[in-house]
Amino acid sequence: MAEKVYAAVPATPGSEPYWEGAKAGKLMLRRCTSCKKAHHYPRALCPFCFGECEWEQASGKATIYTFSVMERANPPYAIGYAELAEGPKILTNFVDCDFKSLKIGQAVKATFVATETEGVSMPMFAPA
Repeated sequence: MAEKVYAAVPATPGSEPYWEGAKAGKLMLRRCTSCKKAHHYPRALCPFCFGECEWEQASGKATIYTFSVMERANPPYAIGYAELAEGPKILTNFVDCDFKSLKIGQAVKATFVATETEGVSMPMFAPA
């Protein structure tokens, strides 16, 4: 079976702390200083109240919200949403697992996978 190689997503202005965190094995989120809600993807203003936001390290704990297994792909892969313990849902790949054993509500944890761009890692999720 062929090894999956992931393409890196280019950093946009303001998202550098997210990518630096991923490089260091940390999942970074933005949290509003007004309404206190965390959100993903990183953006300058809170999508709930338009307040100012600060960076924080997420726990990396999540549950599978939904997923789909692409069995005909070469190699096969699983993609879906993980609901973070902090609240936001994140689009991700599920890795290091038997795809047939994945279940909605299953506990997963963040893991960081190297991309084709040297020094860039993508956060993905594996069974906890």
